[in-house]
Amino acid sequence: MSENLEAFRKEVQDWLAENCPPSMRTPMPEDETVWGGRGITFKNPDSKKWLDAMGSKGWTCPTWPKEYGGGGLSKEETNILHQELQRINARPALLSFGIWMLGPVLLEYANEEQKKEHLPKIVRGEIRWCQGYSEPGAGSDLAGLQTRAVEDGDHFVINGQKVWTSYANYADWIFCLVRTDTSVKHEGISFILFDMTSPGVTTKPIKLISGSSPFCETFFDDVRVPKANLVGRLNGGWEIAKRLLQHERASISAAGFTGGSSMPMQDVAKEYAGEKDGQVADGSLRESIARHRMDSQAFQLTLKRSAEESKAGMGPGAASSIFKYFGAELNKKKYDLLMDAMGTQALGWEGDGFSAEELDVTRSWLRSKANSIEGGTTEINLNVVAKRVLGLNDHQ
Repeated sequence: MSENLEAFRKEVQDWLAENCPPSMRTPMPEDETVWGGRGITFKNPDSKKWLDAMGSKGWTCPTWPKEYGGGGLSKEETNILHQELQRINARPALLSFGIWMLGPVLLEYANEEQKKEHLPKIVRGEIRWCQGYSEPGAGSDLAGLQTRAVEDGDHFVINGQKVWTSYANYADWIFCLVRTDTSVKHEGISFILFDMTSPGVTTKPIKLISGSSPFCETFFDDVRVPKANLVGRLNGGWEIAKRLLQHERASISAAGFTGGSSMPMQDVAKEYAGEKDGQVADGSLRESIARHRMDSQAFQLTLKRSAEESKAGMGPGAASSIFKYFGAELNKKKYDLLMDAMGTQALGWEGDGFSAEELDVTRSWLRSKANSIEGGTTEINLNVVAKRVLGLNDHQ
């Protein structure tokens, strides 16, 4: 390693020692997750200190250019930063759809004014974003969306409905697909940004079988949005939409899926299904867990290789659909194995007979079923792989 990189590592180590609070070096409870936003509250005051520190350095988005609030780090420097954060078990300072999905496409498609307006706020966690894509009649066929944006002077007037809008009831702004030309399908879609407090915007949480409500119905009734909020060209939103979905699928795959037991699966199996000679007693269950661990390790190594290869290109491509599909199946299998290992203790909903962790496994198992829908359904992703990766056509 060069002297410059060694010096940078020492700089990072010294900075983390001074700025990362001890409580930020512990596993993060779900209720201390930091999503940012205008109305953010911090259950743990150290979370704010950590976010402010990382945001001021631009290290929530280390590769983004400094002129937009990012860290301006090279690939090698970013790897060192991540290594040092992992070394001290630092929590993520900020989780953000702005970081994972919107920011990368703004860097690629937005004009200079839009970049300077929105990117620094994403880096510092000042604005929380949600995604307006799916509609009641346009889910798998996203390009069939009907939410209309009609030009009216310097504004668009938007009417329509979105569904499965993650955390829309907490979001400050939305990045949204709207139809600006009804005479064509894909070429009649535009990509626009607007404030969720705009008159005419309402949200309604959707309660899932897991008991949680991470998704919403979102309604637009004569919402007036300045034309300056259009990203890219008019009727050019489908290209941006596809690129954003690639980033979304890549981020879902890389981040994995959360919830459930924090213990290694083999330890859970030993505790609930029995142990013999230091191993899981049930041979079939032991083999399934070992296979899952190998698949998980291979998947992580493949993601790492892909991330390194993509640094030389424009970003994630169609292969992100492979990763999203496999990551979803891997996570669903994880919870199926946990259910097998824990038996009836993984089937509780409430009551003194179950621990909080056991109840979380139940809900996480139910929640995992949505993994094959969110970020593009399994069927859609397999179609993308067939056409864009394998080169098959509709008649093969």
